[in-house]
Amino acid sequence: MENAIRDWRGRPYRPGPVPADRMRLFWLALAAMAAIGPLQYGYAALLAREPGGLTLLAVWIACQAAGALPALRLVRRGRLSVRAGLAAGALLSGVGLATAALSGGLGPPALVGYALLGGLGGGLVYGICGEVVSLWFPERPAARVGLITGAFGYGAVPLLLWAGIAPGATTAAFLVTAALATAVIAVAAVHLRLPPPLWWPDDVDPRTHALDAARLRTAPESVRQFGLAQAMRTRTMPTLALLLTCAGAVSMFDVIVVAGTGSWGAVALLVALNGAGRSVAVRASELFGRRRVLAAVFGSLAFGQVLLAVAVENAAENAAAAAALWLGAVAAGLGGGAFYPLLAGLVREFFGAERGGDIHAVVYSAKAVAGVVAVVLALTALTAPVGALLAAAALAALPALAAPRLRLPGLPATIPL
Repeated sequence: MENAIRDWRGRPYRPGPVPADRMRLFWLALAAMAAIGPLQYGYAALLAREPGGLTLLAVWIACQAAGALPALRLVRRGRLSVRAGLAAGALLSGVGLATAALSGGLGPPALVGYALLGGLGGGLVYGICGEVVSLWFPERPAARVGLITGAFGYGAVPLLLWAGIAPGATTAAFLVTAALATAVIAVAAVHLRLPPPLWWPDDVDPRTHALDAARLRTAPESVRQFGLAQAMRTRTMPTLALLLTCAGAVSMFDVIVVAGTGSWGAVALLVALNGAGRSVAVRASELFGRRRVLAAVFGSLAFGQVLLAVAVENAAENAAAAAALWLGAVAAGLGGGAFYPLLAGLVREFFGAERGGDIHAVVYSAKAVAGVVAVVLALTALTAPVGALLAAAALAALPALAAPRLRLPGLPATIPL
């Protein structure tokens, strides 16, 4: 590690000039993430209307969540270039969206083209774009990654509005989205790249940054740099995965439930807030602490389920049901996506930045289980919608109670952190 400087914890940095196109790299990654949003949220709202479609959605979520980890490890080890990984992601994502359009989202073609290939494509783009942005913005990785994962949420809004305004145009909307996704991700593949190892922007002193008292009060840093095996032996890592499973299942279930009401404005609002709420939550966490804000986010998600249950229960009373539906979409939307970047930030704080990407990829893979739970809730909602929503409220309330109790791994139990 020649020419590297170290902070008070011994972490190495290699300050270098900030490239002129750093912000362009960020915007390209954001655009690529927005392009894959319709694969999850568009399909969930428009095509997952029956058990067969729900099953395919669960398979897609599993492939997307599981595909991010190997992609990330291959890129980190230099065995897969960013360009090759994103080029494959562009092709597979386009195939997934086109197959969903032409097959109606059902049947063996949809299983192979949408669920398997499209899921792997979404995982490639999600994992690689997150890695590129976090490494080019090491001074504020949570904030920047929160912004691009937010685009993954609200990237589906144009598709939802188009299909909602013109219900007969769903196939055309998915085909246009497939072409756009392929083109946008292909452009990102040409330009995105990784920084040099241990790179740090030379306009920010890493030693001063590491000693910033205001930042350390709300985002205390890890005791040491944990490896993946070491992190898996702690209680904290499986707890984070469990929190993501519970909240991820409820978040996806909400899109299906609100779409079932036929109010496309409420669906679009839910998905838009699912994305936009991520950057707001990350900013709030820098002021008030990630664990506090994470608990508030989970609480908002749980409250949203109660409001949606009221809307479903009083469907015959148009005014009361409509008010509850829109308020529920707001609460569930704000809580339904914000926990993803907050958990990613906690992974870096708890286990260190050196292997934080690998550890977060394993935690994120719990989303595969969340997809299965979301499908079970959605199937239950076909016959008992209120009961399913109340079960979802309980499922979201558990993480809200657990989040403030998370502790930094490696500290003595007597230290309240």
